[in-house]
Amino acid sequence: MHKLALSALLASAAFSTAAFAQNNETLNYNLINIQAEAVRQVSNDEMHAVLFIEKSHKQPAELASQINQLMSQAVTTGRKYPTVKVETGSQSTYPIYDNDSRKLKEWRGRAEIRIESTDFKAASQLVSELQQNFQTQSINFSVSDTQRKKVENELMVEASKNFQQRAQTLAQAWNKSGYNLVNLNLNTNNYGGQPAPRMAMMKAAMADAVPEQEMASGESRISVNANGSIQLK
Repeated sequence: MHKLALSALLASAAFSTAAFAQNNETLNYNLINIQAEAVRQVSNDEMHAVLFIEKSHKQPAELASQINQLMSQAVTTGRKYPTVKVETGSQSTYPIYDNDSRKLKEWRGRAEIRIESTDFKAASQLVSELQQNFQTQSINFSVSDTQRKKVENELMVEASKNFQQRAQTLAQAWNKSGYNLVNLNLNTNNYGGQPAPRMAMMKAAMADAVPEQEMASGESRISVNANGSIQLK
């Protein structure tokens, strides 16, 4: 009984190996690698801004108190704009020495406020208001996660159709009846175009506060690449 069972097992293994070899040979016959792409220029709908404040004082405790007070005021001001996300960024304090680098001259502190919003008008107004005490380090634009995912889903379908069209064209060029899909990979890319804002020009004598900025958000290039293999029939 044991010999019969062993013989049956060996026969089954031999059959499986032969079937695998046949399938493997079939998969490596008439294979073609194809690549297709779908691209779209998308308007940037999200604004990112970083503002900072720098102050100096001989007493580090007093310096920290001044910075904390201004940061607290900035966060409170941000609450007036519910469509704008405001959060504190990095903060540092470091000593400043005189020219011979031996005697401590004063302490200098720096703190950041980060702003993010799809409401450009509200964000611009908040930036302008904060600029009474803060300086603007950077303003840039990107496609929001919600918009990007929506566009990527649409481009995946478009890239897949472009892949199928190329596959069908190649099958016809080789006088084949059709093709089987072996594998397909879909990869997304987002190339952001983030121009600097155009500043609204206004003399200080003509306004009590910093003028609101005119934003030119630009566009980002989103693409989906479809690459894979087909087997011609």
